[in-house]
Amino acid sequence: MADVKKIATRDSYGKALVELGREHENIVVLDADLANATKTGVFQKEFPNRHFDCGIAEANMMCVAAGLSTTGLVPFASSFAMFASGRAFEQVRNSIGYPHLNVKIGATHGGISVGEDGASHQCCEDFALMRSIPGMVVICPADDVEARAAVKAAYEYEGPVYLRFGRLAVPVFHEEEGYTFRIGKGEVLHGGADVAIMATGLMVYEALQAAQALEAEGIHPMVVNLATVKPLDEELVLAAAKKCGKVITCEEHSVIGGLGEAVCSLLCEKLPTPVRRIGVGDEFGHSGPAVPLLKQFGLSAEHITEVARDFCK
Repeated sequence: MADVKKIATRDSYGKALVELGREHENIVVLDADLANATKTGVFQKEFPNRHFDCGIAEANMMCVAAGLSTTGLVPFASSFAMFASGRAFEQVRNSIGYPHLNVKIGATHGGISVGEDGASHQCCEDFALMRSIPGMVVICPADDVEARAAVKAAYEYEGPVYLRFGRLAVPVFHEEEGYTFRIGKGEVLHGGADVAIMATGLMVYEALQAAQALEAEGIHPMVVNLATVKPLDEELVLAAAKKCGKVITCEEHSVIGGLGEAVCSLLCEKLPTPVRRIGVGDEFGHSGPAVPLLKQFGLSAEHITEVARDFCK
Protein backbone atom coordinates (compact mmCIF):
# COMPACT_ATOMS: atom_id res chain seq x y z
CA MET A 1 0.00 0.00 0.00
CA ALA A 2 3.01 2.28 -0.43
CA ASP A 3 1.30 4.13 -3.28
CA VAL A 4 -1.56 5.34 -1.04
CA LYS A 5 -1.65 9.14 -0.88
CA LYS A 6 -0.85 10.52 2.55
CA ILE A 7 -2.00 13.87 3.93
CA ALA A 8 -1.81 15.22 7.49
CA THR A 9 -5.26 16.09 8.78
CA ARG A 10 -3.93 19.45 10.02
CA ASP A 11 -3.41 20.30 6.32
CA SER A 12 -6.99 19.21 5.68
CA TYR A 13 -8.12 21.61 8.42
CA GLY A 14 -6.43 24.58 6.79
CA LYS A 15 -7.81 23.72 3.37
CA ALA A 16 -11.35 23.25 4.68
CA LEU A 17 -11.26 26.61 6.45
CA VAL A 18 -10.35 28.36 3.19
CA GLU A 19 -13.12 26.55 1.33
CA LEU A 20 -15.64 27.51 4.00
CA GLY A 21 -14.33 31.06 4.15
CA ARG A 22 -15.06 31.56 0.46
CA GLU A 23 -18.67 30.47 1.00
CA HIS A 24 -19.44 32.04 4.36
CA GLU A 25 -18.43 35.54 5.40
CA ASN A 26 -19.28 34.90 9.05
CA ILE A 27 -16.34 32.53 9.55
CA VAL A 28 -13.37 33.92 11.47
CA VAL A 29 -10.22 32.07 12.52
CA LEU A 30 -8.19 32.61 15.67
CA ASP A 31 -4.73 31.27 16.35
CA ALA A 32 -2.21 31.40 19.16
CA ASP A 33 1.02 32.25 17.31
CA LEU A 34 1.00 28.86 15.57
CA ALA A 35 -0.62 29.61 12.20
CA ASN A 36 2.14 27.88 10.22
CA ALA A 37 1.90 24.71 12.32
CA THR A 38 -1.88 24.53 12.62
CA LYS A 39 -2.16 25.38 8.89
CA THR A 40 -4.53 28.29 9.52
CA GLY A 41 -1.90 30.40 7.79
CA VAL A 42 -3.52 29.56 4.45
CA PHE A 43 -6.76 31.14 5.70
CA GLN A 44 -4.80 34.14 6.99
CA LYS A 45 -3.23 34.64 3.57
CA GLU A 46 -6.57 34.67 1.75
CA PHE A 47 -8.66 36.41 4.43
CA PRO A 48 -6.25 38.58 6.47
CA ASN A 49 -9.09 40.63 7.96
CA ARG A 50 -10.83 37.53 9.29
CA HIS A 51 -7.81 35.91 10.93
CA PHE A 52 -6.74 36.97 14.42
CA ASP A 53 -3.42 36.00 15.97
CA CYS A 54 -4.04 36.12 19.72
CA GLY A 55 -0.41 35.39 20.59
CA ILE A 56 0.74 32.76 23.03
CA ALA A 57 -2.35 33.25 25.17
CA GLU A 58 -4.64 30.31 24.47
CA ALA A 59 -6.96 30.92 27.41
CA ASN A 60 -7.55 34.47 26.29
CA MET A 61 -8.08 33.26 22.71
CA MET A 62 -10.95 31.02 23.84
CA CYS A 63 -12.61 33.97 25.58
CA VAL A 64 -12.19 36.11 22.46
CA ALA A 65 -13.76 33.32 20.40
CA ALA A 66 -16.65 33.13 22.86
CA GLY A 67 -17.26 36.87 22.54
CA LEU A 68 -17.11 36.82 18.75
CA SER A 69 -19.64 33.99 18.61
CA THR A 70 -22.22 36.17 20.40
CA THR A 71 -22.12 38.64 17.50
CA GLY A 72 -23.21 36.06 14.92
CA LEU A 73 -19.73 35.10 13.77
CA VAL A 74 -18.56 31.48 13.73
CA PRO A 75 -15.04 31.38 15.22
CA PHE A 76 -12.59 28.52 14.75
CA ALA A 77 -10.08 28.81 17.59
CA SER A 78 -6.89 26.94 16.69
CA SER A 79 -3.88 25.68 18.60
CA PHE A 80 -2.07 22.46 19.50
CA ALA A 81 -4.32 19.94 21.25
CA MET A 82 -2.27 20.18 24.44
CA PHE A 83 -2.89 23.91 24.70
CA ALA A 84 -6.42 24.04 23.29
CA SER A 85 -7.77 21.38 25.63
CA GLY A 86 -5.30 21.49 28.51
CA ARG A 87 -4.01 24.99 29.06
CA ALA A 88 -7.34 26.60 28.18
CA PHE A 89 -9.63 24.03 29.81
CA GLU A 90 -11.23 26.42 32.30
CA GLN A 91 -12.03 28.99 29.64
CA VAL A 92 -13.38 26.34 27.26
CA ARG A 93 -15.56 24.96 30.05
CA ASN A 94 -16.85 28.20 31.54
CA SER A 95 -16.83 30.63 28.60
CA ILE A 96 -17.78 28.26 25.75
CA GLY A 97 -19.28 25.08 27.18
CA TYR A 98 -21.38 26.51 30.02
CA PRO A 99 -23.21 29.09 27.83
CA HIS A 100 -23.19 26.56 24.95
CA LEU A 101 -21.73 29.04 22.47
CA ASN A 102 -21.18 28.39 18.79
CA VAL A 103 -17.38 28.07 18.95
CA LYS A 104 -15.34 25.49 17.05
CA ILE A 105 -11.97 24.42 18.46
CA GLY A 106 -9.44 23.22 15.89
CA ALA A 107 -6.86 21.25 17.86
CA THR A 108 -3.87 20.05 15.87
CA HIS A 109 -0.86 17.93 16.89
CA GLY A 110 -2.89 15.45 18.92
CA GLY A 111 -1.49 12.19 20.25
CA ILE A 112 1.84 10.36 20.29
CA SER A 113 2.41 11.01 16.56
CA VAL A 114 3.52 14.56 17.38
CA GLY A 115 6.81 12.68 17.63
CA GLU A 116 9.95 14.66 18.32
CA ASP A 117 8.05 17.39 20.21
CA GLY A 118 7.96 14.97 23.12
CA ALA A 119 5.75 14.33 26.14
CA SER A 120 4.94 17.99 26.82
CA HIS A 121 3.20 18.26 23.44
CA GLN A 122 1.94 14.68 22.94
CA CYS A 123 -1.59 15.27 24.12
CA CYS A 124 -3.28 11.97 24.95
CA GLU A 125 -5.78 13.43 27.39
CA ASP A 126 -7.87 15.74 25.20
CA PHE A 127 -10.74 13.34 24.51
CA ALA A 128 -11.16 12.83 28.25
CA LEU A 129 -11.09 16.55 28.99
CA MET A 130 -13.45 17.60 26.20
CA ARG A 131 -15.85 14.66 26.68
CA SER A 132 -16.35 15.80 30.27
CA ILE A 133 -17.76 19.19 29.19
CA PRO A 134 -21.57 18.98 28.89
CA GLY A 135 -22.77 19.56 25.33
CA MET A 136 -19.31 19.46 23.75
CA VAL A 137 -19.02 17.50 20.50
CA VAL A 138 -15.69 15.67 20.08
CA ILE A 139 -14.50 14.64 16.61
CA CYS A 140 -11.31 12.90 15.48
CA PRO A 141 -11.27 12.28 11.71
CA ALA A 142 -9.28 9.46 10.16
CA ASP A 143 -8.10 10.92 6.87
CA ASP A 144 -8.11 13.99 4.62
CA VAL A 145 -11.55 13.41 3.10
CA GLU A 146 -13.18 12.84 6.47
CA ALA A 147 -11.33 15.75 8.09
CA ARG A 148 -12.45 18.31 5.54
CA ALA A 149 -16.02 17.03 5.72
CA ALA A 150 -15.93 17.15 9.52
CA VAL A 151 -14.85 20.81 9.53
CA LYS A 152 -17.80 21.67 7.30
CA ALA A 153 -20.16 19.63 9.48
CA ALA A 154 -18.84 21.47 12.54
CA TYR A 155 -19.61 24.81 10.89
CA GLU A 156 -23.18 23.72 10.17
CA TYR A 157 -23.68 22.46 13.74
CA GLU A 158 -25.00 24.99 16.26
CA GLY A 159 -22.91 24.66 19.42
CA PRO A 160 -19.38 23.95 20.65
CA VAL A 161 -17.27 21.43 18.74
CA TYR A 162 -13.77 20.10 19.46
CA LEU A 163 -11.96 18.83 16.35
CA ARG A 164 -8.70 16.92 16.74
CA PHE A 165 -6.19 16.81 13.87
CA GLY A 166 -2.77 15.21 13.48
CA ARG A 167 0.71 16.30 12.50
CA LEU A 168 1.66 13.03 10.80
CA ALA A 169 0.68 12.46 7.17
CA VAL A 170 -1.74 9.52 7.09
CA PRO A 171 -3.21 7.44 4.22
CA VAL A 172 -6.32 8.74 2.47
CA PHE A 173 -8.72 5.80 2.15
CA HIS A 174 -12.12 7.46 1.82
CA GLU A 175 -13.44 8.14 -1.67
CA GLU A 176 -14.44 11.79 -1.85
CA GLU A 177 -17.19 11.31 -4.40
CA GLY A 178 -20.43 10.55 -2.65
CA TYR A 179 -18.92 10.78 0.84
CA THR A 180 -20.95 12.44 3.59
CA PHE A 181 -20.07 13.06 7.22
CA ARG A 182 -22.68 13.22 9.94
CA ILE A 183 -21.87 14.19 13.49
CA GLY A 184 -22.67 11.32 15.85
CA LYS A 185 -22.68 8.66 13.14
CA GLY A 186 -20.01 6.01 12.61
CA GLU A 187 -19.44 3.79 9.59
CA VAL A 188 -18.69 0.13 8.98
CA LEU A 189 -15.63 -0.09 6.74
CA HIS A 190 -15.13 -3.86 6.77
CA GLY A 191 -17.74 -6.52 7.37
CA GLY A 192 -17.17 -9.49 9.66
CA ALA A 193 -18.63 -11.21 12.70
CA ASP A 194 -15.72 -12.60 14.75
CA VAL A 195 -14.68 -9.39 16.50
CA ALA A 196 -15.65 -5.72 16.15
CA ILE A 197 -12.66 -3.38 15.92
CA MET A 198 -13.81 0.14 16.73
CA ALA A 199 -11.29 2.87 15.96
CA THR A 200 -10.92 6.61 15.64
CA GLY A 201 -8.36 8.93 14.05
CA LEU A 202 -5.22 7.46 12.51
CA MET A 203 -5.99 4.13 14.16
CA VAL A 204 -8.79 3.52 11.66
CA TYR A 205 -6.39 2.81 8.81
CA GLU A 206 -4.31 0.61 11.12
CA ALA A 207 -7.49 -1.33 11.93
CA LEU A 208 -8.18 -1.81 8.22
CA GLN A 209 -4.64 -3.12 7.71
CA ALA A 210 -5.09 -5.46 10.66
CA ALA A 211 -8.36 -6.71 9.16
CA GLN A 212 -6.53 -7.77 5.99
CA ALA A 213 -3.99 -9.73 8.02
CA LEU A 214 -6.70 -11.35 10.13
CA GLU A 215 -8.74 -12.36 7.09
CA ALA A 216 -5.68 -14.23 5.81
CA GLU A 217 -5.69 -16.19 9.07
CA GLY A 218 -9.37 -17.06 8.86
CA ILE A 219 -10.53 -14.45 11.38
CA HIS A 220 -13.25 -12.16 10.02
CA PRO A 221 -13.35 -8.82 11.85
CA MET A 222 -15.75 -5.93 11.52
CA VAL A 223 -14.01 -2.53 11.35
CA VAL A 224 -16.01 0.44 12.61
CA ASN A 225 -14.87 4.05 12.20
CA LEU A 226 -16.07 6.19 15.10
CA ALA A 227 -14.88 9.64 14.09
CA THR A 228 -17.33 11.22 16.51
CA VAL A 229 -16.11 10.27 19.95
CA LYS A 230 -18.96 12.28 21.49
CA PRO A 231 -21.86 11.88 20.94
CA LEU A 232 -21.12 8.21 20.41
CA ASP A 233 -23.06 6.31 17.75
CA GLU A 234 -24.72 4.08 20.32
CA GLU A 235 -26.92 2.27 17.82
CA LEU A 236 -23.95 1.20 15.70
CA VAL A 237 -21.79 0.23 18.69
CA LEU A 238 -24.53 -1.93 20.16
CA ALA A 239 -25.33 -3.56 16.82
CA ALA A 240 -21.65 -4.38 16.18
CA ALA A 241 -21.17 -5.74 19.70
CA LYS A 242 -24.31 -7.87 19.40
CA LYS A 243 -23.22 -9.30 16.05
CA CYS A 244 -19.60 -10.02 16.99
CA GLY A 245 -19.72 -10.71 20.72
CA LYS A 246 -16.23 -9.23 21.18
CA VAL A 247 -15.02 -5.63 20.85
CA ILE A 248 -11.59 -4.04 20.48
CA THR A 249 -11.27 -0.25 20.71
CA CYS A 250 -8.33 1.58 19.13
CA GLU A 251 -7.33 5.20 19.73
CA GLU A 252 -4.26 7.43 19.76
CA HIS A 253 -5.23 8.58 23.23
CA SER A 254 -4.97 7.37 26.78
CA VAL A 255 -7.05 4.30 27.56
CA ILE A 256 -8.33 6.45 30.42
CA GLY A 257 -11.25 8.66 29.44
CA GLY A 258 -11.26 8.21 25.68
CA LEU A 259 -13.11 6.18 23.06
CA GLY A 260 -12.50 2.89 24.87
CA GLU A 261 -14.11 4.11 28.05
CA ALA A 262 -17.01 5.62 26.11
CA VAL A 263 -17.68 2.28 24.42
CA CYS A 264 -17.25 0.33 27.67
CA SER A 265 -19.63 2.66 29.55
CA LEU A 266 -22.31 2.07 26.95
CA LEU A 267 -21.84 -1.68 26.75
CA CYS A 268 -21.69 -2.31 30.48
CA GLU A 269 -25.08 -0.62 30.87
CA LYS A 270 -26.91 -1.90 27.80
CA LEU A 271 -25.13 -4.98 26.42
CA PRO A 272 -22.32 -6.47 28.55
CA THR A 273 -19.63 -7.53 26.07
CA PRO A 274 -15.94 -8.51 26.44
CA VAL A 275 -13.78 -5.54 25.41
CA ARG A 276 -10.06 -5.01 24.93
CA ARG A 277 -8.78 -1.45 24.69
CA ILE A 278 -5.81 -0.42 22.58
CA GLY A 279 -4.41 3.01 23.37
CA VAL A 280 -1.73 4.70 25.43
CA GLY A 281 -1.42 3.24 28.91
CA ASP A 282 -1.16 5.19 32.15
CA GLU A 283 2.08 6.83 31.07
CA PHE A 284 3.54 9.82 29.25
CA GLY A 285 5.08 9.65 25.79
CA HIS A 286 8.60 10.71 24.89
CA SER A 287 10.48 12.26 22.01
CA GLY A 288 11.17 10.23 18.88
CA PRO A 289 10.14 9.70 15.24
CA ALA A 290 6.36 9.39 14.96
CA VAL A 291 6.01 5.99 13.28
CA PRO A 292 8.42 4.10 15.58
CA LEU A 293 6.75 5.73 18.57
CA LEU A 294 3.33 4.57 17.45
CA LYS A 295 4.62 1.02 17.14
CA GLN A 296 6.35 1.23 20.52
CA PHE A 297 3.09 2.25 22.19
CA GLY A 298 1.14 -0.51 20.45
CA LEU A 299 -0.69 1.86 18.11
CA SER A 300 -0.16 -0.22 14.99
CA ALA A 301 -1.83 -2.74 12.72
CA GLU A 302 0.56 -5.42 13.99
CA HIS A 303 -0.53 -4.94 17.58
CA ILE A 304 -4.22 -4.86 16.68
CA THR A 305 -3.74 -8.13 14.79
CA GLU A 306 -1.99 -9.70 17.77
CA VAL A 307 -4.71 -8.63 20.21
CA ALA A 308 -7.51 -9.80 17.91
CA ARG A 309 -5.80 -13.13 17.29
CA ASP A 310 -5.48 -13.78 21.00
CA PHE A 311 -9.02 -12.53 21.67
CA CYS A 312 -10.55 -14.86 19.07
CA LYS A 313 -8.77 -18.07 20.16
